[in-house]
Amino acid sequence: MTKTAFIAIVGKPNVGKSSILNKLLGAKIAIVSSKPQTTRTKIMGVLTLDETQLVFTDTPGFHKPHNKLGEHMNEAVGDTIGGTDAVLFVVEPKGELEEKELELIKKFKQEKLPVILAINKIDTVKEKKDILQRILYLTKFYDFSAVVPVSAETGSGLDELLDEMKKLSFESVHFFPDDTLTDQPERVLAAEIIREKILRLMDKEVPHGIVVSIEKMSERSDKDILDVEAIIYCERETHKGMVIGKGGAMLKKISTFARQDLESFFDIKVNLHTWVKVKEDWRNREGLIRNFGLD
Repeated sequence: MTKTAFIAIVGKPNVGKSSILNKLLGAKIAIVSSKPQTTRTKIMGVLTLDETQLVFTDTPGFHKPHNKLGEHMNEAVGDTIGGTDAVLFVVEPKGELEEKELELIKKFKQEKLPVILAINKIDTVKEKKDILQRILYLTKFYDFSAVVPVSAETGSGLDELLDEMKKLSFESVHFFPDDTLTDQPERVLAAEIIREKILRLMDKEVPHGIVVSIEKMSERSDKDILDVEAIIYCERETHKGMVIGKGGAMLKKISTFARQDLESFFDIKVNLHTWVKVKEDWRNREGLIRNFGLD
């Protein structure tokens, strides 16, 4: 008898949703960085464990939008919650719940969904009693199916989390082949790998007005080499100069680290070429948001 559960992973920005997904799958399909709102679109990951198939949807962090792209990101969260079997709600181990988190809980109540609460980053908490206090505080807001303290960094608690999610599966055919990992096309994965390197290497120098478009991705017929051509789009000329760097040093560093990750992920030697161009205020231009596949 096969079973399935479609599970949405939701929470505020930068709580570790993508890190948890990557850790559960044992592969990196969603980029991570210290910057909030790194995930821009819904990313599906599939984990098949014997007869049970868990289909995860990693969503953008639910936040107060400041542009049209932010509005699309919030819509993605709402749409996902409305069309899922269960929710994995990821929160921080400290602090009051924020307004957007309380809005998510309202959505859970409206949909009457089973929700598993994952308290992430417990490796940053020194005293166990503080985790118990956190659980007491959070369970006042919703009747969660389960509460699991976890650490995406160390892997602590993830086996218990999987066990709780498997309990929410129902008798069903598997909707994807058992070896499926994600629904993300290879070009999207490649673009995100490059964007992650920009976010990590440039830290606070360049804000979120960066998007990567893969113009060419093809394997050579005579050699085991994957040719990838990518354009990095910025919102301002000043940002373009920062991404390129003095004498092209920053762009070279971005390309080197991205190529290493691409080779590791696709298991093939990669020949990567990158260019930097400007699309002013693209995050507020619906046509460009659609062209970049972020709608």
